[in-house]
Amino acid sequence: MNTLRNKVQLIGNLGNDPEITNFESGKTLAKFAIATNESYKNAQGEKVTDTQWHNIVAWGKTAQIVEKYITKGKEVAIEGKLTTRSWEDKDGIKRYITEVVCSELLMLGK
Repeated sequence: MNTLRNKVQLIGNLGNDPEITNFESGKTLAKFAIATNESYKNAQGEKVTDTQWHNIVAWGKTAQIVEKYITKGKEVAIEGKLTTRSWEDKDGIKRYITEVVCSELLMLGK
C-alpha cells in the first residue's frame, strides 16, 4: 500500500514545447504543461468540457526523451508524484507551485 501514497497518473496533450535545461553537472531537466479534459452534461443537458493544466517536471533520461521526441500538441501518459515548492519573487512575495515529478512517460497517438 505504500506505493499508492503519492502517485499521479495523467493522460493529456502538451500546451507548448518543453523547456529544457542542461546543468553543468550533466543532469537534464525538462519542464512542460499538459492539459487534461473532462466532459459532462450540465443541468440544461449541454455538453461542457473542463480543461485542467498540470505542470510536469522530468529529470535525467526521461528529460532527454522529452527533449528528443515530445513537442507541443503531443498526447502523453505521465506517471509520477506530486510535489510543492516555494520561492520568493522579485517583489519578495512567497510563491508556491505544485508539479508532477515524472517517473514514467508513455508517448501516445501517432
